[in-house]
Amino acid sequence: MRILALSDQIHPFIHQTRFPGNLPPFDLVLVAGDLPGSYIEFVATKVSVPMVFVHGNHSEEYIQDYLGNLTPPGGAIPVHGRIVDVDGVRIAGWGGVPRYNNRDFGQYTESEATARVLSWAPVLLPRRYVRGHGVDILLTHAPPPGPHAGSDFAHRGSPALALFHRLYRPRLHVHGHVHLYEAQPQREYVSPEGVRVVNAFEYTLIEL
Repeated sequence: MRILALSDQIHPFIHQTRFPGNLPPFDLVLVAGDLPGSYIEFVATKVSVPMVFVHGNHSEEYIQDYLGNLTPPGGAIPVHGRIVDVDGVRIAGWGGVPRYNNRDFGQYTESEATARVLSWAPVLLPRRYVRGHGVDILLTHAPPPGPHAGSDFAHRGSPALALFHRLYRPRLHVHGHVHLYEAQPQREYVSPEGVRVVNAFEYTLIEL
C-alpha cells in the first residue's frame, strides 16, 4: 500500500491542476493536521481513494457554513479519538497537541490523552497479541517524544503517544506539527518499540 501523507503547510506540488497525476498512484490519504479545510476538500475532490484526517492546533481544518457554524471538511473521514477500518487498514487517530497555553484550539492534557489510549486496550491488546500490531496506523498531529519532538515547549512530544507505541505497536505512526526546516530535518525514524515514525510535513509518500 502506498500512502500520501499531508500536514501543516500547503505544497504547490499538491495544490495544482495536475494533481494527483503528477504523483505515483497511491491508495490512501492521511492528513495529520493544521491544513486549511479548503485544501483538504481540494485534495478530496481530486482523488478517488479514502482520505482520513485529524485536526491540528489551529482549527484550520474546519469549514464555516453560511450560518457561521464550523463543520469538518467534506470528503475526509475524521478519526480524532476513534479507531476506523479503511479498506482493511486499521487506523487510530488523535488530533491536537499537549497543552501549552489556555487560548489556542486543539490542546489536551496528558491525562486526557492517556485515558483515551488506555480505553482502547480491550480492543487493541488482543489484536496486538494475535497479529503483532493493535493497529496498522496511528495518525496524530503531535509527535511522540524522540527525534521528531521540537525543542520548544509547544512542540514537545506527547508521552501518551509513546505509551500507545508500547501497548499497541502500530506498524506506522504518521504525525505533523513539527516543521522539518525548524526543528528536525529527519523525515522518519524507527522508535525503540519498532514503530516506524514519519513526519508528514507538507507532503510525503509512504510505502506500508
